Amino acid sequence: MKLVNAHTQKYFLLLFVIFFLGGQVLAQSWSVQQCIDTALVLNKNLEIGKNNQVISQLKRHEAKANLLPKATLNADYRYFTNLPYQLLPLSVFNGPEGLYKEAQFGVPHNIEANIQLAMPLYNPQIKGAINAAEIATELSTLQYQKSEEQIIFEVTNLYYNAQILQHQLIFIDSNSANVNRLLMNMKLLREQGLAKGTDVSKLQLQGEQLFTQKNLINSKLAQVLNGLRFLMGLPLDTPLSVQMEIMQGENANYSAIPSLDSRIAKMQNRMLTNELNTLRKSKLPTVSLMANYGITGFGYGKQPEPFLKFFSVGFIGVQASYTIWNGTSRVQIAEKKMELQNNDIQLANIQAQYDLMIANASLQKSASEQSINTSSQQIELAKTVYQQTILQQKQGTATLTDILLADNALREAQQNYLNVIVEYLKADLDLKKSSGSIKN
Repeated sequence: MKLVNAHTQKYFLLLFVIFFLGGQVLAQSWSVQQCIDTALVLNKNLEIGKNNQVISQLKRHEAKANLLPKATLNADYRYFTNLPYQLLPLSVFNGPEGLYKEAQFGVPHNIEANIQLAMPLYNPQIKGAINAAEIATELSTLQYQKSEEQIIFEVTNLYYNAQILQHQLIFIDSNSANVNRLLMNMKLLREQGLAKGTDVSKLQLQGEQLFTQKNLINSKLAQVLNGLRFLMGLPLDTPLSVQMEIMQGENANYSAIPSLDSRIAKMQNRMLTNELNTLRKSKLPTVSLMANYGITGFGYGKQPEPFLKFFSVGFIGVQASYTIWNGTSRVQIAEKKMELQNNDIQLANIQAQYDLMIANASLQKSASEQSINTSSQQIELAKTVYQQTILQQKQGTATLTDILLADNALREAQQNYLNVIVEYLKADLDLKKSSGSIKN
């Protein structure tokens, strides 16, 4: 129950920060770590995972409780409308051998009440169930940690998407400002007869395209932030914004540790091995201690002498049970052996898959990292070309087509830069997840 109390305290602490001190927090941009911390406390799937951990602990206690003595109180009353018959050999009464006489014994009223106590002394099935419950508890913890890693991955991924979309909006606003300034100049030139009507129309079309693109990106940003709120366990009307600065992560390589998938596969291997050992030990006898104490009553309600008498009875003993033949045990053992083989293959496949993911993510991160500076320089170069083309157009040495081409080159450079940032962030996130460092 300590686990439940710790999670409860953390939950209320975060709620206090959000809803009582939230006036200042929500007015500012959320960092990615704040989003992750909130999700780790308020996410509904993680809350279910915490409950599953408690359930697994309770099941472990339930399995261990089978080793404790069990006491049973029994009571029984029977009224015989016809007393049972017994056959008595006549030789008991000095009669001939081989002849019998039926006779009814007992009284109509029979009362029994007793307390039975049973405690297993040796039972491999109970021991196997306890081991399975303990392994299941550890497995539940690993599965919860895997859910945490997945939540961190999804929250971080959405956070990066929101940052990229915000930078796209900044580029669009900058490009729209350039187009508006150029459109105003072009209208003045048209009034003076120095520009064509089609030139003005081209710039108006350019502005409308940017306006439409901005609306689409605003819609995507709203959807991404809604997804982020959902993962964080917050109401959809909660004010939320992300920081503008994109943190590109560390340049150092992450030290790889065994992945949770491989650790879960190993834990499943332990579970299958325990089940196999339990099946093999099912051929062993079980030994239990038994004790019984009670009373037996006999009653007769007719004349000449009605009575109701009680007699005590008690015993202590040991009971052993041994299965002589079980036709399904061999088949079950063979099935578990095949499941263990599949688990070994799965474990090797998981390790190879993660090695591949780490290698590919490292290559992608390295390539993207080298391209970031180049893409940033291309944006500055495209801006310079655009500004020079504007000056040339004012001097009459460049046409509107030249300006639009320079503008398209600037937009392409901006998009390439964002694409490179996206690839870098995605590769860095994949590398963190694959190497088991995503929670660090």
